[in-house]
Amino acid sequence: MPRIGTPQQPVKGGRPREAECYPRRPPERERFRMRAADGGAMGSRGKQHPRDAGWAFDTRAIHVGQEPDPAFGAVAPPIYQTSTFAFDSPAQGARRFAGEEDGYIYSRLGNPTTERLEECVAALEGGHGGLATASGMAAVSIVMLGLLESGGHVVATDCMYGPSRLLLENELSRFGIEASFVDTADAGRVERAMRPTTRIVFVETPSNPTLKLTDLEEMTRIAHAGDALLVCDNTFASPLLQRPIEKGADIVLHSTTKYINGHSDVVGGIIVSRTPELHARLGKMRAFHGGSMDPHQSWLVLRGLKTLPLRVRRAQDSARRLAEFLAGHAAVSGVHYPGLASHPQHALARRQMDGPGSMIAIELAGGYDAGVKLLERVRVMTLAVSLGGVESLIEHPASMTHAGMSTAELAEVGITPGMVRIAVGCESYEDLERDLAQALDQASRSSSPSAAIRR
Repeated sequence: MPRIGTPQQPVKGGRPREAECYPRRPPERERFRMRAADGGAMGSRGKQHPRDAGWAFDTRAIHVGQEPDPAFGAVAPPIYQTSTFAFDSPAQGARRFAGEEDGYIYSRLGNPTTERLEECVAALEGGHGGLATASGMAAVSIVMLGLLESGGHVVATDCMYGPSRLLLENELSRFGIEASFVDTADAGRVERAMRPTTRIVFVETPSNPTLKLTDLEEMTRIAHAGDALLVCDNTFASPLLQRPIEKGADIVLHSTTKYINGHSDVVGGIIVSRTPELHARLGKMRAFHGGSMDPHQSWLVLRGLKTLPLRVRRAQDSARRLAEFLAGHAAVSGVHYPGLASHPQHALARRQMDGPGSMIAIELAGGYDAGVKLLERVRVMTLAVSLGGVESLIEHPASMTHAGMSTAELAEVGITPGMVRIAVGCESYEDLERDLAQALDQASRSSSPSAAIRR
């Protein structure tokens, strides 16, 4: 079995306090869940628990973890906006802290609203359990801190989310953790980068912003052969289009800020583990790290999750058409989109994903100046970083999301000065095409230099 890092050190008293780190489910909710599984009464109607019902993805996104509230029958899940939970007696408090009785203690350790979100995303990803976090970067840092130790080594996708790379490169390196950044689309490079001390193979597929793909089944083989864990950042695809655990990954993480929430109004993250052991280990680290998701955040993300299939399919349909349009435009010298037959990994996208998604990266024939002019002239699209919301966003990776990388590093991973990233949203396709057409036409005619910082 792959290693999961240094064993957890016990607290004073000789043994880990499991309940304080990751409390178990309260008995009232469990009885309600069992009634549902048995087809018992749930307010005015009964239903089987969706995990065992064979329901489609769309149905699970709406119903898993979102049963009517057992207290009053509310259809919308309640927000348990509380920091702490009362005990019936001193003895009960002692039992819960000792792990002898189920129940909530403190919202950093577990909260009923947050648990509903965790249950739903874990079901959609096909994992054992979920851990909601305060941000996507909290999810990344909890995984790294929970599974690595001094002297450990990580093999990671070279063209990954900028802060994830900087965490490994600049911060964790201070604690004796090493990282090798390679093109994980090339399995041979990954194999050559593996060391006896490699604990994690961390992949992002599709990659940000170049839309390169990594073969997850091949990465699973390489990671496990080296006694390492495969961790996949699935943010760009969402669980609707790609489920890495089905391909062998040990841990999947998301920035729920993006597609899972889908409305650009919440920052959050989530970790889904394949096994109970990994889930418990990372649950402890989240408790100590402190990066738990707030109950109100959880409720907003859970609400957004219900429409994930509708939003992703709508945006993807527009992205397919936009990619074809952009590929034929004279001002565009290249289009990176897995849905195009010209994409070098188009066949892998068809095999590994249930759709190519709604992220597009384009190369402007006029280079950096043309890219900046395009950003200045769009009217429907919003000049902003992030992705996965209902509105279309456009940005310049070299000077924005990946500004922390050197010019040489940008060139090595394929982020050129003229690259522009487009996160396609849910607006009318015709409006999006017209917007890009007028902006590209103006950008190609204009000769005035921009004052923006060059990369």
